[in-house]
Amino acid sequence: MARGEGAEQYTATLLATTVKPMKTEIKVVKPKEQRRDTQKLSVWRKLCYAIGGAPYQITGSALGFFLQMYLLDVARLDPSHASIILFAGRAWDAITDPTVGFLVSRSKWTSIGRMMPWILCSTPFAVLTYLLIWYVPPFEEGKVIWYLVFYCLFQSMLTCFHVPYSALTMFISSDQKERDSATAYRMTVEVLGTVLGTAIQGQIVGRVSSCPTEPENPNSTNITVNTTIVSLEDTKRAYLLASGVICIIYVVCAAVLFLGVKEQKESGCKTSTPPLTFCQGLWVIMSHGPYVKLVIGFLFTSLGFMLLEGNFALFITHALGHRKDFQNILLVIMVSGTLTIPWWQWFLTRFGKKTATYCGMLWAVPFMILIVSIQSHLVISYLVSVAAGVSVAAAFLLPWSMLPDVVDDFKVQNPDVHGHEALFYSFYVFFIKFASGLSLGISTLSLKFAGYETGKCSQPEAVSLTLKVLVSPVPIVLIVVGLLVIMTYPINEERRKGNRKLLEDLLDSDSETSELGSSV
Repeated sequence: MARGEGAEQYTATLLATTVKPMKTEIKVVKPKEQRRDTQKLSVWRKLCYAIGGAPYQITGSALGFFLQMYLLDVARLDPSHASIILFAGRAWDAITDPTVGFLVSRSKWTSIGRMMPWILCSTPFAVLTYLLIWYVPPFEEGKVIWYLVFYCLFQSMLTCFHVPYSALTMFISSDQKERDSATAYRMTVEVLGTVLGTAIQGQIVGRVSSCPTEPENPNSTNITVNTTIVSLEDTKRAYLLASGVICIIYVVCAAVLFLGVKEQKESGCKTSTPPLTFCQGLWVIMSHGPYVKLVIGFLFTSLGFMLLEGNFALFITHALGHRKDFQNILLVIMVSGTLTIPWWQWFLTRFGKKTATYCGMLWAVPFMILIVSIQSHLVISYLVSVAAGVSVAAAFLLPWSMLPDVVDDFKVQNPDVHGHEALFYSFYVFFIKFASGLSLGISTLSLKFAGYETGKCSQPEAVSLTLKVLVSPVPIVLIVVGLLVIMTYPINEERRKGNRKLLEDLLDSDSETSELGSSV
């Protein structure tokens, strides 16, 4: 028995001398603060990430403000045909978002990441199809098919860029503060992108006019016809030139994103659970209450702002009579929005995201009422544009700032589900783009019923009245309904901070587990 005890003591001593150093190595774990420092993003990384969001907004603002006018007054399509193109294109785009989101979520990790291959491969095709949208084909028959096909193709390629880019928010850092900060950088650049899109398209196109110049001799009808033809051709070339400039910027931004951002693998403990199917992913996402309420709320508010955006150029031109200044007024809105993004970021940090949503959305309401209530005056139009830009900034920043909170809340409640981030973002973009298509379709059909005459410089009074309704009463009602839904959104600041702490603890636990496994 003594010999057995001696053997046991020898064995224990041997194990202690061999295992103890291993334990010591395992227990020397970096402090939480030091590990979180590895998740810190430099200003350069944040800027590179933010620049990647510019193509979506540059092309979106150009299409949103000018495509309807282009189809009606330059391509000379019937309003009903233009309505079909705008609605069908957006509806197709909305369908592709969850599809691409599902495919992205099932993509395998590559040497450049899981999101980056989608962004790189879609860029050349997006640039080509965008350019062809703004080209007027030399035939009349089949012109509707031309615009419908290339509009749908471009939206599909843009989806393959933007859905992975949006989901990339969750893979640039696991630190919530860093993601919020990067989102603020992104929203600033995206609003700046809308400024660029509005400025490039507006300033280049605004220098030419498809409206005929009245001849000095009323009997000289040939002069009027020639002037109209030359002016229309100049307008076509201007739209094509603007699209070419935007395409160059698109490629540059995609290159900066690829070279300046390093995608991180999803952190957390992986399970053997098989990946979700499309239907399972849809059910899991849509059964998460906070996400549903957030999406429905911003669906209504976005529909209101999109109605305003899609009809504002026509409203300024035909209802207010500022034909020569419409591009400058649009530019003022976007510049104002860009300058106020940092202020809204400070506001939501100080007072909470829900409070910022109420204040930001409601700020635009009195100015929407003012612009249609007073007699047309250029100075007042500019002042209203400055004020409206403040709400535009909030509408840009807040949804994308609140979506990561919903994803974190879902992670806390469903720790065994992985690879779902792209689905959250893709379905949100799906609903927003559906709202955009709906707003454009409703707008164009409303103008047709009001008697809008394609290619005419002066429109009936009913068109002016319809435009006033589309940029004021209808958006106001939609914004109010959206805010009522957001009131039921349950993730307040206390819950958001609690989720953040739980995820940080989970990340710390997984890091220690990973170090243990690698050491063993």
